[in-house]
Amino acid sequence: MTPPAPQARAVRLGPRAVCALALISAIGVAAFGWPLLADSSSGLAHSQDAPWLFAALLPLLVAVVVATIADAGLDAKAVAMLGVLAAVGAALRPLGAGTAGLEPMFFLMVLSGRVLGPGFGFVLGSVTMFASALLTGGVGPWMPFQMLAMGWFTMGAGLLPGPDRLRGRGELLMLALYGACAAFAYGTVMNLQGWTTIGGLGGLSSGVSFHPGDPLQENLVRFLAYCAATSLGWDLGRAVLTVVLTLTIGATVLKALRRATRRAAFDAEAVFGETAVGEAVVGEAVVGEAASEAPAPPTVKPTEQR
Repeated sequence: MTPPAPQARAVRLGPRAVCALALISAIGVAAFGWPLLADSSSGLAHSQDAPWLFAALLPLLVAVVVATIADAGLDAKAVAMLGVLAAVGAALRPLGAGTAGLEPMFFLMVLSGRVLGPGFGFVLGSVTMFASALLTGGVGPWMPFQMLAMGWFTMGAGLLPGPDRLRGRGELLMLALYGACAAFAYGTVMNLQGWTTIGGLGGLSSGVSFHPGDPLQENLVRFLAYCAATSLGWDLGRAVLTVVLTLTIGATVLKALRRATRRAAFDAEAVFGETAVGEAVVGEAVVGEAASEAPAPPTVKPTEQR
């Protein structure tokens, strides 16, 4: 049995794309975690820093795409695939939003990141969340944080091992396991965005409330208790649905994505017709020059013919 041919990726991570992703991730970590290190007198409303984060996020997303163009040559076909997948993901999100965390969009993001690579995955996850927020009316101070979290979620699928070798049931099991773990991680990260801004938590015990200025380890213990008390059921529903969809229809979707990527031939080098025409013209010139330099056939005088 011959091994499968290496798959073409729409976006390859070059050095400039890696730098752009590292910068945007560092800004995201700081945006999520700075309240944990703030004192009690600091303003902790993410509604105040969200516009600044959003203003920094959009240019950095563009920078990832531009850096990829410079490193690997992202063309119009890759941009078109990005738009199509983002539109499909945005349309899938309203099907389960608000129903026990059942969000089929996460399943598509895992498979797309696996096939199309981490750089494409980060941009796809962020753009999909932005489009779905516009579609569902979920625009608010949480949106730039959702874009970052979904970008990391999809990028992680592109960083999983064996993209060119692992196929079949083993790959599906790996993607299902990643989807389950990443679904909980996504919910935990988004909890951190909201937990630091809620005061009394609507009658919940103060043992799960955020206390600005307290030692970091004490706040982290309260945060874990908060996640268990408020969002564990939602994260579990998201994880279960992602696993079920990956194991049932994941193989079909992976095959379709890989077929589309191969036919698009993102990594193929363009060959222009002028080159072939130029070679033909040069060839004709060489032939003509050789013919002009060839000795003329001897002429026979009429007297010699007799």
